[in-house]
Amino acid sequence: MTRRLRFRGESTHKVDTKGRVSIPASFRRVLEAGDPNWTEGLSPELVIVYGDHRRKYLECYTIEAIEEVDDKIARLPRGSVERKMLERLFNGQSTPTAVDDTGRIVLPAKLREKIGIDKEAFFIASGDTFQIWKPETYEVEEAAKTEEWLDELPDDFDPLIFLDQVKEA
Repeated sequence: MTRRLRFRGESTHKVDTKGRVSIPASFRRVLEAGDPNWTEGLSPELVIVYGDHRRKYLECYTIEAIEEVDDKIARLPRGSVERKMLERLFNGQSTPTAVDDTGRIVLPAKLREKIGIDKEAFFIASGDTFQIWKPETYEVEEAAKTEEWLDELPDDFDPLIFLDQVKEA
């Protein structure tokens, strides 16, 4: 099994009036490693999936990660509702982009408006993807869910126990 770099961490970055925002430096290394066409001096590419009206964040995929999703979608029966919907959500409601030579991407106005980003964007790692949120929305939606989940567990509970339930491939 090949070792794949994972996104790690969280940070908040300023968004300028043109929608340019810096990608965390450690995230850029993962984007480079996950882009089979990237070499030194080139800009790593990624795909931003914005999805339907219920999604309040942008999910950013390395090229390898989105190709894995595409391959799984392609294995579904052609013409099936599931395949059509997944193609719409992951192919239609997405936009390819690249990191510029200053380490930034441009978030198009449509995407900024969709999730309400104005002056700042909150980045959080999610394994082989990362998410971009309006900072206040993340605090209300996701941080609160995590706290609520943890509050239901005993104080001495170790979440790593869930890994013991994973079946080996």
